[in-house]
Amino acid sequence: MSDFARSRLGLTGSVFAAVARWLDALRGSTGCFFTFHRGAPGEIWSGLPNRNFYLDLAFLDSLLSHLKASGRNIVTVEEGRRLAADSTTSEQFVNFSIDDCYRDTYELVLPVFRRHGVPVTLFVTTGIPDATLPLYWAGLEDILRSQDTIVLGGKVIDIRAMDQKAWAYQALQTLWDGPMLDAHYRHFCSENGIDEEQIFMRHAITWDMLSELARDPLVEIGSHTVAHRRISTLSPEAAWHEMADSRQRLREKLGVPANHFAFPYGRMNDCGPRDFAIAREVGYESAGTTTKGLLRAGPVPYAYPRITLNGAHRNILVPEFHLSGASSIAAKVLGRV
Repeated sequence: MSDFARSRLGLTGSVFAAVARWLDALRGSTGCFFTFHRGAPGEIWSGLPNRNFYLDLAFLDSLLSHLKASGRNIVTVEEGRRLAADSTTSEQFVNFSIDDCYRDTYELVLPVFRRHGVPVTLFVTTGIPDATLPLYWAGLEDILRSQDTIVLGGKVIDIRAMDQKAWAYQALQTLWDGPMLDAHYRHFCSENGIDEEQIFMRHAITWDMLSELARDPLVEIGSHTVAHRRISTLSPEAAWHEMADSRQRLREKLGVPANHFAFPYGRMNDCGPRDFAIAREVGYESAGTTTKGLLRAGPVPYAYPRITLNGAHRNILVPEFHLSGASSIAAKVLGRV
């Protein structure tokens, strides 16, 4: 933990964990659902153009150690919702879910949870293992990270420096976002002599990988749509198919119940009462959002809050800030819900 908050505060791991347990006792029973997308080793993380999208695996390892030492129970969505509904328990619990699911979920992230012997929930976007969903942003990042120059509109642009790569990623993401994304990406790959299929295979999780994970008792698998579309923008029929077809595909390929769903993007403008009703109709037992919040003991909302972990915040104090409920209050005050 010396790279992170504990050394900076001059606190030993045991003292830090004891403080967390004391604060939990004051707050009463709470549950927190964390979510993130990708993971990378520290030596690679610092050189990623979109590194906030990734958790540093060393930090994840430290966070899991801290949560266990501080007495938090790390659980599945299924168990977390059961605990939250039990008003007689004083147990503090945390769930981790990984949205989308890329190859690094299988190769890099799951081994960290296995080392700690704690469960994790995978919300799978089925278009990834089905190879029907192009991984535009993963592809763009891969290209920028591996090249010293790129060609854009016939002009050669120097991107040797890390800040140049990060700038190029943000600029192109902003420029391409919209209905012409596919055309922009394919033209960019063609202009730079990039094999799209090869890049896709470097990042996509496969059904064989997911089948292995589905047999792991530490892994819970839920749905994250077929094509990662913003559900609130779709017609009721299209929204139903995104939710129902992905669940059916997971059941067919993996033999899992896929009882839980997580909305892509997941903030208030991305999903609402109509979409929650469709999720119920499809048969999901719960629907995860990305509005910040904790679950207190008592009635459990069907659409529950999840807190996204930003990869840049490699400090144990940040998850503790979330676990205290302070980030949820701040988000409401600032209108970031």
